[in-house]
Amino acid sequence: MDKYKRLVSNTVLFAISSFSSKILSFLLMPFFTRMFGLGEFGDADLITKYAQLLLPIVSVGIANAVIRYGLDKTYNKASVLTGGLIAEGVGIVVFVACWPLVARIPDMGGYTALLYAYVLMSILRNLCSQFVRAKQYTRLYAVDGVLNTVLYLFFIVLFIAGFQWGIAGYVLATAAADLCSALFLFFTARLYRYLRISRFDWPLLREMLRYAAPLIPTSMFWWITNTSDHMFITSMLGSEANGLYVAAYKVPNVIMLFSTLFTEAWQLSAVTDGGRSSPGRARFFSQVFLSYQSLLFIVAGGLIYCCKLVMMVLTLSGKSAFNAAWQYIPMLVVATVFSCFVTFLGSVYMVEKRSGESFFTMLVGAVLNLVLNWFLIPVWGPNGAAFATFASYLLVFIIRALSTRRYIAMDLHLGRMTVTMALLAGEIALMLCEVKYWQLWCGLICAAVAAFNFWPLLQTARRLLARRRKKI
Repeated sequence: MDKYKRLVSNTVLFAISSFSSKILSFLLMPFFTRMFGLGEFGDADLITKYAQLLLPIVSVGIANAVIRYGLDKTYNKASVLTGGLIAEGVGIVVFVACWPLVARIPDMGGYTALLYAYVLMSILRNLCSQFVRAKQYTRLYAVDGVLNTVLYLFFIVLFIAGFQWGIAGYVLATAAADLCSALFLFFTARLYRYLRISRFDWPLLREMLRYAAPLIPTSMFWWITNTSDHMFITSMLGSEANGLYVAAYKVPNVIMLFSTLFTEAWQLSAVTDGGRSSPGRARFFSQVFLSYQSLLFIVAGGLIYCCKLVMMVLTLSGKSAFNAAWQYIPMLVVATVFSCFVTFLGSVYMVEKRSGESFFTMLVGAVLNLVLNWFLIPVWGPNGAAFATFASYLLVFIIRALSTRRYIAMDLHLGRMTVTMALLAGEIALMLCEVKYWQLWCGLICAAVAAFNFWPLLQTARRLLARRRKKI
């Protein structure tokens, strides 16, 4: 199968897997805002943020190695999965032994058991799903994504609306759905056939751990860049301000929806079709990035323009206090776009097994994020945190753009990116300042962004159709 066609096919399948869960987060917003107050909503989200920090530590980042080495045909699949399970098993034992220490995390004392349930179930599901991806069981992966979404919805309704468990129900719904998904993948894909404890490949595990080790702090730096703003806002401005910020963050999840479903497919193509021996891989990476960039900018322009309306729709709960969150959305949208660009460039490090460079670049971004949060939040409030996130990802993107050229000399189309960013900056300024007739001017800018970035998408579509006609 042609590599472009394979990328599109996998993207569609992963879209089925990811779309249902991402869109559900929007559909449930009115439900959550009705059931929780601003402070409760912020606290519930804070638990999941702490859990996401602990995930790479407890799992020793081994899921990253499972997908990378599982895709490589030179390694035995049974040894890859068995090594992943052994590494995670050791991490879980240590994690359980650290219960008294974990209980001392700020604001988590009463929620320690919930934190453990969330973390343990998430790492089990992640390991199973990454190995299924490595085996390229894309249809099964898509089915599991839909199943997990249905289960999550069921448990949310049961635990929150039915049992009235509040914050506990919010966290346990995710844990219960992840446990069911892990069991589904383990038995449906018959992963037990790949367990080889007695004939285990220890040298391979050491190599996998060397690859995964730098990605543990890398994930933590991702967490700092994405989450430290919540901690700073809660500390400096209170839980209610964080509740508004959390609500605003739901809107850029539309961009993350597109990014996640594409990235999962792209990682497969980057390794299988973008290796060193692959002909024309620089052209392949360049063309894919151009289409990816264009689509993200079009979505970003539309979201910024409609953010007030979107926020009103998402908070149809009678609690108008949440509507004020719209003002933080524009900057978060742009920050999310550059987060997606950073992830794309990270695929180059994945192909080249340069996990150390992922670590260094995210370290720089995390440090900048912490410094800017400290200085900007007292001055600009939550929008200071949003700008800190944007600035951090912009810096990481610049560093990775320079670094990855040593491996793949791809064209990042920086001129096109600069023009689009200038247009988006104008749209954000006009909207936040609410100048006279801002709806008209922002609408024109949004149309300009869409028109300017539509042509690369059209060219890609024509190229794919032309390849299909040739085969017919």
